[in-house]
Amino acid sequence: MRKEFDVVIYGATGFTGRLVAEYLEKEYGGDLRWAMAGRSEEKLKSVRDEMGVSDDVALIVADSNNPQSLSDMCASTRAVVTTVGPYQLYGEPLVKAAVETGTDYVDLCGEPAWMKDIIRDYDDQAKQSGARIVLSCGFDSIPFDLGVYHLQQHAKDVQGEPCGRVRGRVRKMKGTFSGGTAASFMETMKRAGQQPEVLDWLKDPFTLVPGFDGPPQPPGHKPIHEEDLGSWSAPFIMASINTKNIHRSNALMDHAYGQDFVYDEMMLTGSGEQGEQIAQGIAKGNAFGDNPPKPGEGPSKEERETGFYDVLFIGDGKDGPIMASVKGDKDPGYGSTSKMIAEAALCLAQDISHDETPGGVYTSAPAMGSKLIDRLQNHAGLTFAIES
Repeated sequence: MRKEFDVVIYGATGFTGRLVAEYLEKEYGGDLRWAMAGRSEEKLKSVRDEMGVSDDVALIVADSNNPQSLSDMCASTRAVVTTVGPYQLYGEPLVKAAVETGTDYVDLCGEPAWMKDIIRDYDDQAKQSGARIVLSCGFDSIPFDLGVYHLQQHAKDVQGEPCGRVRGRVRKMKGTFSGGTAASFMETMKRAGQQPEVLDWLKDPFTLVPGFDGPPQPPGHKPIHEEDLGSWSAPFIMASINTKNIHRSNALMDHAYGQDFVYDEMMLTGSGEQGEQIAQGIAKGNAFGDNPPKPGEGPSKEERETGFYDVLFIGDGKDGPIMASVKGDKDPGYGSTSKMIAEAALCLAQDISHDETPGGVYTSAPAMGSKLIDRLQNHAGLTFAIES
């Protein structure tokens, strides 16, 4: 049965939700059947006008405190985008509605404990209903998950097998972490205080792969010097969630990277004493700063437009290193994230059949793979390259 919409943005009045709406209007305009959803019709109208969105774009009143409104919203669309976090506070009712109605779902979640809950409680149901629930469709973890996927596809082409060891290294990045990311981290720590095993889940790189105990992984919490890269490397704040998602991707693709796959992420800080000092400073500092943005707050348009990121992936190949990179043309936490989650939803709604990807709880690489890479390069300002 044909759905009324291809995509609905839930949380369209929030900071990131507004950017998703602005992007869909600018990139697709009247060629796409989409809607904006939130708790207040009046506020939705205001945001629609403010972001220059056409009056033809429908508005849907839906609230996580009203399960029927979420079910009705999900039933009207092929895919739902949610930017309403922290997800451990507000996310489960929408996942439940999406699963029950067989609706595809994408979010920006970087909360491993909640994701573990969702996999446990909804994966089997989603397989039965056909809903594709794809978690972490923003800066965490699309560039990293698809960056490793891109490198491994190339490795199979040139050497006949994947690389058993891959390093992800952020070469350059300009931008701020989102207020939602900071709030999600705080909520995770609060839950860990009440539920001690959550700390074990956060430390375990295979937390999102139930029943699998993989090989030891590099710790990544102390600065190291990497001679082959000519640089010091510092801990990277997103590594905890990205590594877990990448190991889940590997498992969902029948361990396409190998049962003994090893992956870690760090940030390059440069060579010599200066590079070491920067790395030590990052390791000791507060990654979110003293005054992180609150949910609903974010950088100015100029700051979003001038932001960027450049991530290098180094695989241990049979005949030497294999290198790939992913670059984004906007600040990671907002400008690029809003485009990535929009394209992920469109990819599910328009490009991926249920024969290719049946229902279940996914990460981006096994759910969409090369088709999402193509979309991100054609529309969202990302560049995937093989460098050696």
